[in-house]
Amino acid sequence: MADSARDNDDVLQFLQRAGLDTTGLGTKDIALQPLTGGVSADIWHVTSGDRDFVVKRAVPQLRVAQTWMAPLSRNQSEVDWLNEARCIVPEAVPQVLASDDKLNMFAMTYYPPDIYPLWKRELREGRADPAVASAVGQIAARIHNATAYSDAIAQRFATDEAFLSLRVDPYLYATAMRHADLAETLRAIGRDILANKRALVHGDLSPKNILVGARSPILLDAECAWYGEPAFDIAFCLNHLYLKCVWVPAAGKNFVACADALTEAYLGAITFEPAADIAQRIARILPGLMLARIDGKSPVEYITDENDKARVRRVARSLLHDEARTLTTIKTDFAAEFAS
Repeated sequence: MADSARDNDDVLQFLQRAGLDTTGLGTKDIALQPLTGGVSADIWHVTSGDRDFVVKRAVPQLRVAQTWMAPLSRNQSEVDWLNEARCIVPEAVPQVLASDDKLNMFAMTYYPPDIYPLWKRELREGRADPAVASAVGQIAARIHNATAYSDAIAQRFATDEAFLSLRVDPYLYATAMRHADLAETLRAIGRDILANKRALVHGDLSPKNILVGARSPILLDAECAWYGEPAFDIAFCLNHLYLKCVWVPAAGKNFVACADALTEAYLGAITFEPAADIAQRIARILPGLMLARIDGKSPVEYITDENDKARVRRVARSLLHDEARTLTTIKTDFAAEFAS
């Protein structure tokens, strides 16, 4: 958590350089409140005069059990994604107020949690609304459609090194080291993800990075932004919805309904390639991510029981061995184990 005097001085310096000190009294009347829970960045809620906003700064080493270094350039990648996505879905993306490459900081819209609850917290309470999932699928489709096969976007988001270090290596390659019989399968999935460049990818499309607004979900935390495989975004989010069945068993059927709603909305809205083609690639990636959230560098924090971990491994491994798997068979197999 960012709470030291030096951290605060850095934020105040950023605010002055960015012209965000609106008190007219210097920095003494600016309130900084560190926000907790992030593994990849320091985040502050800032009150400056009558304005509320958020300041974010990427950290070089992620806060997980295993050593996980990541390039600070992802701070600018997130700013670029927010600016690009806001042109496409302005109702679903925070506005960037200022950014500073030297300080690796940027400021963006603040969304009060009493009005914009975190989707992950809603799911934790069993409030699994398929309409929210459907809206997320539609937003993802609009971003992918608008950026597909764009040379300009490909050049701006040529962040292969960052995506490898933040996603493919800690998830798929790290998991391959723990499952020798599936090592080549997992590595092949990773290689294909990196090679398949089609659209602008958020890279961390997870309920923990989505706020539930009355008008629209709000997408946050695009540090992993990359021009590449759009199927990754959908597989990543579906994986979290399925794993929530383990976390809150009583709401398992509702989580599966959310996964269905997201899938249907996304596949029904994409225009840049046949839905059946990307559905096949989503199904190829999804069980690899499922296993990775148990045995990779970033296991989900809410599955702690060893028996539950073993059950997820069993389902994910079986699916990975099934070369003919589809989104339907993935849903059927996972629901039979966790949401029957």
